[in-house]
Amino acid sequence: MSDRTPETVTPVSSGEQMGLPWVDGATGKEPHSAALAQSPAMPAPTQPDIPVFRHPQAEHEVRLGDVIVAYEFQRVRRRSIGMVVSSEGLSVRAPRWVSSGDIETALHAKSRWICNKLVEQRERALKQKASRIEWQHGAVLPYLGEPLTLVLDAGAKGVRLSEEGTALTLGLNPDVASNLIGDAFQAWLKKQAKQRFDARVKHFAPLMGVSVSRISLSSARTRWGSASVDGSIRLHWRLMHFADHVIDYVVVHELAHLREMNHSPRFWEVVMSVMPGYEKAREQLRHAVIPDWA
Repeated sequence: MSDRTPETVTPVSSGEQMGLPWVDGATGKEPHSAALAQSPAMPAPTQPDIPVFRHPQAEHEVRLGDVIVAYEFQRVRRRSIGMVVSSEGLSVRAPRWVSSGDIETALHAKSRWICNKLVEQRERALKQKASRIEWQHGAVLPYLGEPLTLVLDAGAKGVRLSEEGTALTLGLNPDVASNLIGDAFQAWLKKQAKQRFDARVKHFAPLMGVSVSRISLSSARTRWGSASVDGSIRLHWRLMHFADHVIDYVVVHELAHLREMNHSPRFWEVVMSVMPGYEKAREQLRHAVIPDWA
């Protein structure tokens, strides 16, 4: 799983690229890729003692302060220069008519933002790697914001959560293949997610004056939730790793999109009307590192 942090630079005409890491219920679309036309030339080879952030599809690089950034670049149909920092690195999209000089100027103007985001992504990746789950008896992972210990017991039937909510017993032999443990836990977690999401949507929808046609679970790689104009919403089942107030924020966020399909001030007013302290939950979600299931 990864988050994508977008930034838009408008050297000549106005444009907008909107995003919220892992939470984006608006109808924004990715720009259409186009053939690579005139683009910034690749500078001389990098110096070994300078930190380097290299995108896997990088064909161009630029020195931003004391950092070398090798970035993916495409000419696309849009009115502005767009920048996205993801777990892979920096991607730059620019209109065909923008010069190489304008692109380099835009990169330098946003150098602090770019470097900060690249460092955040690298640190996040290291934490993600450290959080990799070993599917075995005694494994610990977050459930509703608290640690949950997996207990494998061949004599148990099905799946049972302890009264304290601190241990989950799976009716499996401790020597079973790790992928079977992960599959059993995932099936249980999805069931809990559907029940909780249904309840929270039923709670908030009337307060927000919206009608929901359908609630479904999502396994998207870049969004925690999404909403459609037909009144349906999708919520990622792995939100169950987070505490209740974070789950509520995502639910409210998507329900608010049923009234405002954007992230305008009116949209945030709708969110605030039922969740005045949403900023805290949003920040927790932005910076959270959830277990690596891969």
